[in-house]
Amino acid sequence: MANITAAMVKELREKTGAGMMDCKGALAETQGDIEAAVDWLRKKGLAKAAKKAGRVAAEGLVAVESAGHHAAIVEVNSETDFVARNDGFQAFAREAAKIALNTDGTLEGLQNATFPGSSETVAAHLQSLIATIGENMNLRRVAKLDVTKGVIASYVHSQIADGLGKIGVLVALESEGDVDALSTLGRQIAMHVAATNPVALDASGVDAGTVERESNILREKNAGKPDHVMQKIIESGLKSYYKEVTLLEQPFVHDGSKTVSQVLKEAAGKVGGPVTLKGFVRYALGEGIEKEEGPDFATEVAQQAGRA
Repeated sequence: MANITAAMVKELREKTGAGMMDCKGALAETQGDIEAAVDWLRKKGLAKAAKKAGRVAAEGLVAVESAGHHAAIVEVNSETDFVARNDGFQAFAREAAKIALNTDGTLEGLQNATFPGSSETVAAHLQSLIATIGENMNLRRVAKLDVTKGVIASYVHSQIADGLGKIGVLVALESEGDVDALSTLGRQIAMHVAATNPVALDASGVDAGTVERESNILREKNAGKPDHVMQKIIESGLKSYYKEVTLLEQPFVHDGSKTVSQVLKEAAGKVGGPVTLKGFVRYALGEGIEKEEGPDFATEVAQQAGRA
C-alpha cells in the first residue's frame, strides 16, 4: 500500500475542493496517484465543490442557538433559496450554530472544529455537502455572546424552521433579576434590533470612519460658517445621529415615548434588579454581498427569442 502523506492529501484537496477524508480515501484507492485520485473523486461526484467555489452565494440561512448563559449565531450561504430549504442544508446550519457554542466565537475556530459523528472538520463537511447538493455554499460568519448572570435572548425574523431564518438577533442582558421577565424583555429588544438595525450599542461603539463621514457631511452642508459655529453644528449633528443609530438611544419600537436605555432602567423594578444590556448581534442574510445581477425575466425571454 502506498504511503499517503499529509502533503498529498493537502494537494488533492486544493485541486478538487473535496473533503479531507474523501481525499485520503481516493489516494488509498489509487495507490497515491494524484491525477488518478482526481479522476476517482470526479467519478464519485466529490470534486464538484472546487468548480462551484467562484459562484456567488448570497442566499441561505441565519441560525441561532443558545444554551444557558451562552448563545451563538451563524450565517451559512447558498446560491439559491431553493437549497436553503433543503433538509441537509438546514441541518448543517443548525449544527454549525450548536458547534459554535463550544468554540472561541471566531470563524476559523468554527471551521476547524470537528463535525459531530465524523472525523471531518466543519469546513470539510461543508465541502462534502457542496458536492452532494451540487451548489456553492459558504460558512460566512459567526458570533457568540456570553453572560455570567442573566439571559441571552434571541429572535429570528422570516423564520422557516426553528432557529433558522433570514434575520437573526442575539441580545445579552446581565442581571440577577427574574429570568422569565428578563427573557420577555430581551426578546422585545431583539425584535427592536431586527427592525431598526442599530450600528452600535452606544456612541463609543460607532466606527471612527463612520463618525468622520457624518462630520464631513455636516461640514459640507454648512460650508462657510465660522470655526466655532461649525464645531457646535457638528457636535449637535452627531448627537442627533447617535440617537438614530445607537441601540440605547433609539426610541423603543414597542413604546416610542421611551428610549431603550429608559426601558432598561424601568425594567429594574419589574425584574427585581438592575439590568445591563451587555451586547447584541444582528445578522441579516446576504448583507454586504455583491450579487450578480442577471437580466430580468422579460429581457431573458427576449434574449432567448433572439437566439432562436
